[in-house]
Amino acid sequence: MFPQAKIPATIVTGFLGSGKTTLLRHILAHAGTRRIAVIVNEFGELGIDGEILRGCGIGCDDGNDERAGQIFELANGCLCCTVQEEFYPVMRELIARRAQIDHILIETSGLALPKPLVQAFNWPDIKHACTVDAVVTVVDVPAVAAGQFAADPAAVDAQRRADPNLDHVSPLCELFEDQLSAADLVVLTKTDLTDDATRAAVEARVRAELPGAVKVVTSERGRIDLNLILGLHAAAEDNIHLRTSHHDHAGDEPHDHDHDAFQSISIELPVVDRQRLLDILQALVQTHTLYRIKGFVALADKPMRLVVQGVGRRFDSYFDRPWGADEARRTRLVLIGQDLDAAALTAALQGAALTEAA
Repeated sequence: MFPQAKIPATIVTGFLGSGKTTLLRHILAHAGTRRIAVIVNEFGELGIDGEILRGCGIGCDDGNDERAGQIFELANGCLCCTVQEEFYPVMRELIARRAQIDHILIETSGLALPKPLVQAFNWPDIKHACTVDAVVTVVDVPAVAAGQFAADPAAVDAQRRADPNLDHVSPLCELFEDQLSAADLVVLTKTDLTDDATRAAVEARVRAELPGAVKVVTSERGRIDLNLILGLHAAAEDNIHLRTSHHDHAGDEPHDHDHDAFQSISIELPVVDRQRLLDILQALVQTHTLYRIKGFVALADKPMRLVVQGVGRRFDSYFDRPWGADEARRTRLVLIGQDLDAAALTAALQGAALTEAA
């Protein structure tokens, strides 16, 4: 009897707002017959990213499982710093069901260091059953071109301070280089927002950090040929010790984080006017310290649910699925920032409401 093949795992890393979740949505939407389990890091009491991914339809949910798809949401901080407490139990559960899974996708938080996570695949309980098919680093081209590395550095800093499990504090340029050092594939995103010269300059900057064998590809709104991103057979856990990073010799001194300065609040509204809502959100990010906004929106004239995501002053919206027949059409938003006045924000957003949901 031949031994069962290892489950390949793709680790997707990159800063907050770089497009990791959009990339995962595309992979899941075009997975075909592949049965894919997903592990995501999320912060915010509604778990918006998990719901977005869950709405794509997971191939390994065969309808007989009582759970709604194979989404495992790790909400307790930076994945690289909670590998033993958070990641290990989930992996053991997946390994126990390995006959039902063709591939694992792991989306790290924007601050995660890929190397410790890859190294965890050498633990005996994991190594016998799983392998790292590839580490995919998602790079925000406009942000790197601007020298910020993240679309909204303040939002990344807030995420850093809010995470009680984070045990590394580094400049964004160092985290960026560490994410590249672990990469088997680099995906340049938001290339539609820059000109060819800017894209070429960022690609050159990225390639300077990479071994020649690591490919660099471009993507707009997460669209990419799945043959470029799945089935790379990198077995990254076997050579991760050769990939140097800024944190290879980091000290063990504890770091203080100002958790009290960070807030995450949720707001529920009835059916809203789309343009009015977006106008109000644009105004709020200019008058309040809001780093990220995300949620689901109910529109009076649309049978589809609208997803709204904002980082800094940039907002994206798209329809992801029809509302369920027994599902209340309500608008739910999560606002993440500092010194937030929940009452004032709620009052302002209520200006976008049309009617109470039926």
